[in-house]
Amino acid sequence: MNKPIRRIAVLTMALFVALLLNASQIVVFQQDSLNANPQNRRVRDEQFGGHRGSIVAGKTTLAVSDATPQGSQFAYQRSYPQGDLYAPVTGYFSYDRGSTGLESAYSAELAGTSNSLFVRRLVDTVTGRSPQGATVETTLDPKAQQAAAQALGHQQGAVVAMDAETGAVLAMVSSPSYDPTTLSGTDIKSAGEAYGTLLQDPDSPLTNRAAGEIYPPGSTFKLVTAAAALENGMQPSTLVDTPAKLTLPGTKTQLPNETQCGDGQQTLDRALQLSCNTAFANVAIKLGDNALRQQAEKFGWNFQLGDVGGVAARFPANPDPAQTGLSGIGQYDVASNPLHMAMVSAAIANDGKLMTPYVVQTVRAADLTALSTTKPKELSQAMSAANAQQLQGMMVNVVNSGTGTSAQINGVRVGGKTGTAQTTADKPPYAWFTAFAEKNNRKIAVAVFVESANVPRSEVGGNVVAAPIAKSVIQALL
Repeated sequence: MNKPIRRIAVLTMALFVALLLNASQIVVFQQDSLNANPQNRRVRDEQFGGHRGSIVAGKTTLAVSDATPQGSQFAYQRSYPQGDLYAPVTGYFSYDRGSTGLESAYSAELAGTSNSLFVRRLVDTVTGRSPQGATVETTLDPKAQQAAAQALGHQQGAVVAMDAETGAVLAMVSSPSYDPTTLSGTDIKSAGEAYGTLLQDPDSPLTNRAAGEIYPPGSTFKLVTAAAALENGMQPSTLVDTPAKLTLPGTKTQLPNETQCGDGQQTLDRALQLSCNTAFANVAIKLGDNALRQQAEKFGWNFQLGDVGGVAARFPANPDPAQTGLSGIGQYDVASNPLHMAMVSAAIANDGKLMTPYVVQTVRAADLTALSTTKPKELSQAMSAANAQQLQGMMVNVVNSGTGTSAQINGVRVGGKTGTAQTTADKPPYAWFTAFAEKNNRKIAVAVFVESANVPRSEVGGNVVAAPIAKSVIQALL
């Protein structure tokens, strides 16, 4: 072989090697990004029309793929038999708008493309069978979910219930909601129009008020302040200054009590029963913002439930003493949601141990093999067991002889805390109630948030508006 031919042969071989290397790089390293590229309509068509596994709660189907009539553009269509009831958890699976909720967080498992299903995909390829997605089994209790939705009714708000000892989310309802089927249909134009209508709705039905937004928690945050007080040496019997009006430090602003707390002193226990603003503002100022912030973080203030698009609760960064006083009663720049307030009650009920909330119990392959199972995991020790038990007693007193009497249930130990959070002059206050309940060695926690109760402003209150909703959920679970 002469020299020129040899050079051409070497160059040709080098080009073939480069081509193979480039192809290998695309397959191995760029496949996921190319598949995820929104301009890759071929992949999108294949994924959208493919079979996805079901999302279930016990024996109740929340999301399923149905075969379409022969000749349709897509082989399968996603539908949600329970309509808007479980939308905050399932989310939607849309052609143009992507996916949200569990449809997004577990998309690879549902589509059958997860690495955990590699062997199954290989077998399907060899046998020529269409890939089968995995089933996502949630922790939700259908009875509790239905009870929460019915009790909340047409009011704007949300409800979360969880198992205090495991962290399993038993109910997650947001109102108003939407039917994910309208966004997941194979009629792309109609689905797009439905999405546009929901997006423009002033009541924000696409918003997950249970975990995806944060709001002023009002007096329910006094549980965090009370926990910080107990952890810093106070007792339920400790007397706290409770003037009828408190002039906030460095200001001329006077903070009043919304209930009859007298004009002197109350024990910490009685101040919680009566929800005395001035008492807890004084406690917060005495403890300082760092103590409150640290206590809030121990209760999960930096936690996000990513499966359903959750967001973290907020505590102000550098409040002055006056702002710290307002923060101690759940105002100023403190913000939370029903998930976080349920976590507070759950940790108190569980002797101070806060468990990591989770909404998916098991992911199963088509042959029912468990691909993954969530095991209960401790998130933090929010407070000592002894102090948690003292705070449990204080919360029980709130329900038995304080501001939360509407949550009383015969034969069930219920402890709770009401809250009414001021917003703006043109909006009614938010009504809150968070509680734990115990019966037959089972402990659950519930939080209710009512954004708009459709009642006169003067009648909005945690005991009147939110506590009866929590009671209905507790009764459904226990």
